[in-house]
Amino acid sequence: MINKKSIFLVTRPLCPPWDEASKIFAYFLAKSLPGLPISILTHGHLDSLPDSVVQEPVFSSGHFGLLTKAQLFLTMFRFRGRFDITHYLFTPAKLNAFAIRTFLRPTRGRTVQTVATLREDLYSETDLRKMLFANRIITYTDRSKNRLEQMGFTGVERIYPGIDLDHFSPKPKSPELMERFGFEDGDFIVSYIGEYARLGATDMLAEAIIRYHQEHPDSRVRFFWAVRLKNDADKAKKQEVVRKFADAGLENRFYCSDTFGDMPGVYNLSDVIAFPVVDMKGKFDVPLIIIEAYACGKPVILSDIPLFGEFSNPSISVTVPRGDGNAFLAAVDGLEKDRDKLAGMGRAARAYVEREFDLRDTAKRYAEVYASLE
Repeated sequence: MINKKSIFLVTRPLCPPWDEASKIFAYFLAKSLPGLPISILTHGHLDSLPDSVVQEPVFSSGHFGLLTKAQLFLTMFRFRGRFDITHYLFTPAKLNAFAIRTFLRPTRGRTVQTVATLREDLYSETDLRKMLFANRIITYTDRSKNRLEQMGFTGVERIYPGIDLDHFSPKPKSPELMERFGFEDGDFIVSYIGEYARLGATDMLAEAIIRYHQEHPDSRVRFFWAVRLKNDADKAKKQEVVRKFADAGLENRFYCSDTFGDMPGVYNLSDVIAFPVVDMKGKFDVPLIIIEAYACGKPVILSDIPLFGEFSNPSISVTVPRGDGNAFLAAVDGLEKDRDKLAGMGRAARAYVEREFDLRDTAKRYAEVYASLE
């Protein structure tokens, strides 16, 4: 029997568009713990949540800017003595950790921090010891768990960020989406779901894709940029990519969508997902893009970033050297030509996620963590 302790999930605004990993995870976690009294922070009202979830519409906007950050801090101050467990679901930084420890620490109950990435490129061990202050620390990967234990932290747990396997599941390509984005039956669709200005993949991909179309003008391979525009830097980088395609006379080969609500539809529109990024600084240890693609039965082309090794293997993914456009194109060509291998990898990817990233198992693990805190 799990005690029904009151739980406060501290997050950025939980609201559409669902294009940011921490709020997606927080929403689905709350949804998957029926019966536990959970309070979440929203902008507007969310449907399809159990009655046990209390929605606190404290944000005036879904954008996590200065105003909404101030609203979050004010809410944390007001709620200090209300809950049995306060669970922080955002990447810690020096400022927010100092504010919580100094002014916003709960006056009752226990605390949990889910640490999606350690940002060791920014923070020293001394910094991390100040920033990780909760009674229980949860990491996304064994790699981060082991690192914290090496620093002397105790009681650290690794819980993978599970996903809803009913929501993300293999389905046929949507005829409506095919028409919307200009695809035809028989096209082999490779989708890059990343960012324009960050991750370091944009220039390599643009140059490789342009070269591919120049060398294979009759190919049915279609490269789809399903990339959200988060800021002005993204918009400027997208315009630069568009110009490159135009200068090469390939305007009709730049297939793209900006922020798009139906992510399962995008995954299932694709034959392969591409995530050959160069730089993961500031990103979560487990990009949900990869896990969601697996759940939809899609193999992923990954770069050889060490942290990807924990959730990739040759039966579900193809690993290529960072920044190597030729290796990326070779991986695409190999999967496009061997459809039996492609299908087998898709089935193995789905089975892998069912085994390791089922949200129901993740929710059970968190419920056990909550129950263990006295």
